[in-house]
Amino acid sequence: QVQLVESGGGLVQAGGSLRLSCAASGRTFRGYAMGWFRQAPGKERDFVAAVSWSDGTTYVADSVKGRFTISRDNAKNTVYLQMNSLKPEDTAVYYCVADMLPEGWYQGKVPLDPRQWAYWGQGTQVTVSS
Repeated sequence: QVQLVESGGGLVQAGGSLRLSCAASGRTFRGYAMGWFRQAPGKERDFVAAVSWSDGTTYVADSVKGRFTISRDNAKNTVYLQMNSLKPEDTAVYYCVADMLPEGWYQGKVPLDPRQWAYWGQGTQVTVSS
């Protein structure tokens, strides 16, 4: 059974940084993609970033490009989301996700719909104060 456990959320002032971690367990993740979604109060869950476990290919949403970076440490079975220059509109619950690499991944077809991801963590709250 795949388990994803997020950590690293918290309260930070605008302009600050946080690094979220997602510890993955339950299987070998070769051939998988890992990622992050976020959900602000009253809004839908939005794609943030994703990375392929095997070769580290990454995709980042335009809304956070240049500020957020996704990476993975295969030895630690952990995925990270480094968030810099945080803004109040980044306030949300951040969820770690995982699923098998979809067809078209290397052609830029990233699953942006949360229903396309099978495994979810419990979420971690990020609050950015102005």
